[in-house]
Amino acid sequence: MAGNKTWMPLTAGILDIICGAWALLVSLGMSVAGGVLRAMALPEVPAYIGSILAILAIPFALLAILDIVGGVFALRRKIWGLALAGAISSLFSPYCFLLAIASIVFTAMSKSEFE
Repeated sequence: MAGNKTWMPLTAGILDIICGAWALLVSLGMSVAGGVLRAMALPEVPAYIGSILAILAIPFALLAILDIVGGVFALRRKIWGLALAGAISSLFSPYCFLLAIASIVFTAMSKSEFE
């Protein structure tokens, strides 16, 4: 049974969702930039650079989805392990390092509130 309800899981879930949404936007940008670079075929840019960007967008998108799912579970206070995994995966979101650290701490400290 869940313990007393505090603000920590709510805050952790919101931070995870913010980081996940940002990572999804970055992965979409990487994918589009890769496609544009391949389509332009500039002589000074090797063709494989666009392919590498497009391929690297896939793991970023998967981690972003894990961020968002973990954030939703933190908001609902269900499955603490998945909420913590989402918080940890948000470490890989660009420019979200401090938010991810806060989310990990809040999720870990509020373990007793999860069912």
